[in-house]
Amino acid sequence: MHVVVAPDKFKGSLTAREVAARVSAGIAAVAPGVPMREVPVADGGDGTVDAALAAGYQRIEVRAEGPVGKPVDTAFALRDGIAVVEMADVSGLRLLPPDGLAARKASSYGTGEVIAAALGHGCHTVLLGIGGSASTDGGAGMLQALGARLLDADGVELPRGGAALLGLARVDLAGMHPQLASTTVIVASDVDNPLLGPNGAAAIYGPQKGADPDDVELLDSALAHWADLLDVATHPKRPGSSLRNLPGAGAAGGVGYAAMAALGAELKPGIDLILDLVGFAEQLPGARLVITGEGSLDEQTLSGKAPAGVAAAARAADVPVVTVSGRLQLSTDQLTAAGVAQAYALTDIEPDPARCIAEAGPLLEQLATRLARDWLSDSAEPEGGR
Repeated sequence: MHVVVAPDKFKGSLTAREVAARVSAGIAAVAPGVPMREVPVADGGDGTVDAALAAGYQRIEVRAEGPVGKPVDTAFALRDGIAVVEMADVSGLRLLPPDGLAARKASSYGTGEVIAAALGHGCHTVLLGIGGSASTDGGAGMLQALGARLLDADGVELPRGGAALLGLARVDLAGMHPQLASTTVIVASDVDNPLLGPNGAAAIYGPQKGADPDDVELLDSALAHWADLLDVATHPKRPGSSLRNLPGAGAAGGVGYAAMAALGAELKPGIDLILDLVGFAEQLPGARLVITGEGSLDEQTLSGKAPAGVAAAARAADVPVVTVSGRLQLSTDQLTAAGVAQAYALTDIEPDPARCIAEAGPLLEQLATRLARDWLSDSAEPEGGR
């Protein structure tokens, strides 16, 4: 009977693939005869393309425009006509320094460029992970890169960024990439915010992208104006038809709205899409244990993050689940309700958080040996973790 190792990344320390490899190495030191199956996962944000590559997809390199215009080297994953695009890797907040956030000017243009590159490779389906974005431009930049024209009153193309949308006079979609008409776009997102208002893209996520209260007010007004004109462009006979209020329209600074309105996209929970993508269900028959986790197991984990999705799928297949993490901030009752039998954290063996981050790999191997003795030895009796 095999063990499935299906973690997300330890943000700032290890990729999901590195986490899986370290866990497997630690287990092999104690239980070398146990077959291991490494299935790195993600939830639509950082690591989405990496999870696809680990599942056998091909990496296609792309140079595209970063969130504030500087070129970045990124990639999408491709297999059997399905392209996996990760917004965080081209238009992501992590590409900007903390003192270089640009709430008004950051753009999703590069994400559109990567989608266009995928279309150029003949894909019939685009799976777009939109977690971790830097922009609040309503997906305007993404559509520009795919052929839309955003014109001011003088017929001049608008500059990048959400604030520029206040000067928008007309949206012209006539030049959109022709292959979009025959391409299915699926957006991986766990956000249920509408586009506008106190729970919208600017108000809820703008501050983490550098927006002060004045910026939030300006960006919300700009997004409302953008939605009015994009509605006219997408529904010329029914200009009142809008998707702006649907759950997820405010995802990634409004990319969710633009994807639904102009690309006909469907929004789905990120972890569910990734689990299907990597064939997680096929790994469960005959499994004796599933190991999942991420850098911090906390309240956010329970709201659709990767470990919660893995645990739910494993529990449905009646396979026990344990977790590994850098730190653990969930109670035993919360873990049990999520389907987790036991949780192990680096802080169990190293109380210094700085060392946990700097030495995450070796510490994780050490933690995995404890897990293996508890669950995979002949006389397994859980003794560590919560």
